Amino acid sequence: MEKMGRILIVDDEEMVTKTLSMLLGLEGFSNVVTFNNPIDALKHIQKNEIDLIISDFIMPQMNGIDFLEKAKKVQGDISSILLTGYADKENAIRAINEIGIFKYIEKPWDNNNLIININNALIQTRLKKELDKKIQELEVANKKLEDYSKNLEDIVNKRTQELSLANSKLNAIITNCADGIILFNNDLKITDLNKASLELFGQSKKELISKNLFELVVNEKKQFSLVDLKEKQNLFLRGYSLINYTKDIKIPVEISIARAIDDVNNFYVAVIRDVTYQKETERLRDDFIATLTHDLRTPLLATISGLDFVLDKSLGEITSQQDNLFQAMKKSSEDMLGLVNALLEVYRYEAGKTYLCKTRFDILKLTNECINELSPLAKKASIELILKVQDEELFINADKNEIRRVITNLIGNAIKHSQNGSKVLVEIDKENQDLKLSVIDDGIGLSQDDCDKLFNRFSQGTNQKRSSSTGLGLYLSRQIIEAHGGKIYVESKLNEGSKFTFELKNSINDCKVML
Repeated sequence: MEKMGRILIVDDEEMVTKTLSMLLGLEGFSNVVTFNNPIDALKHIQKNEIDLIISDFIMPQMNGIDFLEKAKKVQGDISSILLTGYADKENAIRAINEIGIFKYIEKPWDNNNLIININNALIQTRLKKELDKKIQELEVANKKLEDYSKNLEDIVNKRTQELSLANSKLNAIITNCADGIILFNNDLKITDLNKASLELFGQSKKELISKNLFELVVNEKKQFSLVDLKEKQNLFLRGYSLINYTKDIKIPVEISIARAIDDVNNFYVAVIRDVTYQKETERLRDDFIATLTHDLRTPLLATISGLDFVLDKSLGEITSQQDNLFQAMKKSSEDMLGLVNALLEVYRYEAGKTYLCKTRFDILKLTNECINELSPLAKKASIELILKVQDEELFINADKNEIRRVITNLIGNAIKHSQNGSKVLVEIDKENQDLKLSVIDDGIGLSQDDCDKLFNRFSQGTNQKRSSSTGLGLYLSRQIIEAHGGKIYVESKLNEGSKFTFELKNSINDCKVML
């Protein structure tokens, strides 16, 4: 079996070099070179890598110790074995101490012992070279680590400066922000707040810390709870007022709340904006609209009354063409009056100036009255109106006139947007004390995007047929139902019809009158 190892033999006696070369060949060492002159051997070492040198001690050109010392200077990892006579034992020991030869072997040697020492010397060379390689790799790694540490230090310093600058900017923004910025915890307790917040509350920071934020910022209709934040990461609140105890005033505010997470706890950030000016502007606008719509009713009613006199021929006979023209004028005036009334009602609900007069009445009877009132319009389009109920009578507590307005609006819309010869179904159900009324048509339907905005003010539904509406009917219906504590919504698909539904919670009971 071939053994690894580059061995160089130096002896001035050719017989010795041949004998050793033959012995090593028999042992499986194939990479063996011999020299009878140490000077020639040194030249070879300078050009070729050697693992082991076996050298004679007494040579005419150069003694073995000097030769091995020079060889070590060329290749420091070479292991060496010195062949000596008995009389040279002291010099051999000195060589071990001074130049670090692996072993000295006396002549004549034992072949087995020589082979063992050669193998051990080669192992030593391999280990030394591996160690040197690891040391070099470690030095390179240390250099890289030093460079990285220096770069890391520079990066950390730069980043620290950037963060410090960003933190300074953020603190400046928070401190000088015109809106109040407040931090509060899961117990709604204030943990920190900016200068604008202190000015809004009219109190010191020490007085406000640990107070319940929503005892200082209130909504008269609804108590705030963190449950509202569980389904959403952010929340926008309107209709709240901030109590300034120093000035004993309530300031209308809008509040944006966002959840934040640090390394320890969840906390919340509330941005509070004073909307006193906006509220005053809205009030002036709404008062203008209310005054305008109220003043428009008088000339419209006068116009309609005057047209009635003409149409009933109180002022004399009229031709058929005149009759058609006056009928169209009366219809336009009535439509305009309806729009004016709707605008006025919307204003009253938004301004909180409408008070519900709740009484106990039969919702089935009221719905039948609405259907009978709209039957002529349905017959004109050959549309069948169907009422589907489970009971013969069903009494609820609500404002009868306002609920009539909603039912009429929903059925009228269904008729208006259904195809000729189709059906409109009105379903009334009850679940415990809750009422559910649905109006179902098989008209053109609505997309999901249209459904989402349908109950907004002045929304006209779609770009299709439904866009002919004023955009106030459904908005007013929503205001009425929400004023009752209920909800109204639509389920629809394009070209498959629509289902408008309103629900009144806890409206079915035995109370006779509720004001």
